[in-house]
Amino acid sequence: MNQQTKSILLNGTVIVALCLLIFLAGTWWRMNSQFRLGEEALERGDFPAAVAGFESAIRMYIPFHPTVEKSAEYLWRIAEGNEKLGDVNRALIAYRSLRSSFYATHWLVTPGEEWIARCDKKIAALAPLQRER
Repeated sequence: MNQQTKSILLNGTVIVALCLLIFLAGTWWRMNSQFRLGEEALERGDFPAAVAGFESAIRMYIPFHPTVEKSAEYLWRIAEGNEKLGDVNRALIAYRSLRSSFYATHWLVTPGEEWIARCDKKIAALAPLQRER
């Protein structure tokens, strides 16, 4: 292999690595931003914005990132809270949002399979109770 070929391969490898790093950093930043927006909305009592923020944070999935699990826990608590208040429609929105956010991150594997299974049980139990608006 000549020097020019080695230089091209090295430069190509560096460029690919930098692109991946920039992509990861951008995803990390967006995930944390959406999580913060979800927390702020939850503090304000803004149900739609809170659900959207936590769902978006999960969709920015980075394996093993703690924000994914925190977002799932928040969505689960929101859903359970609405279920306890008797607001089946909102509970179902939150459970479905949690489930769909993990399905949306599916690629080689589906992360959050335990969350999906938990949501499926809740949705199956609550869907017959849902009132049309």
